Amino acid sequence: MIQLVLLYMGAALTSFWGIAHLFPTKSVVEGFGEITLDNRRIITMEWIVEGISLIFMGLLVAAVTFIDPLSAVSKVVYMLSIIGLVALAIVSVFTGYKVNFIPFKLCPFIFTGSAAMIFVGGLL
Repeated sequence: MIQLVLLYMGAALTSFWGIAHLFPTKSVVEGFGEITLDNRRIITMEWIVEGISLIFMGLLVAAVTFIDPLSAVSKVVYMLSIIGLVALAIVSVFTGYKVNFIPFKLCPFIFTGSAAMIFVGGLL
């Protein structure tokens, strides 16, 4: 039972952080100041893509957990999600964590926490 709770919590935290990425998109892009229209579009696209990717990853973990948390496919989804979240945490430590904006500093901890919950819930 505790494994299921951890899996759903890891999935929810990942999806929540993805949703949280979508709301400030306009202000984040505006924070770059005077940049070309192409650069504005690229930053907007990348910001939205990260949010949607996190939402998708969380929903995928929740879906396979709901269907059959012990199946081989579920285990692969858990492992790939953990790898993705740890990769994002590492990138965040060397990039966003250095930005003087608290939500960016939270990213490595949120990604690592989500990965840990999915690991303990799905692979142990």
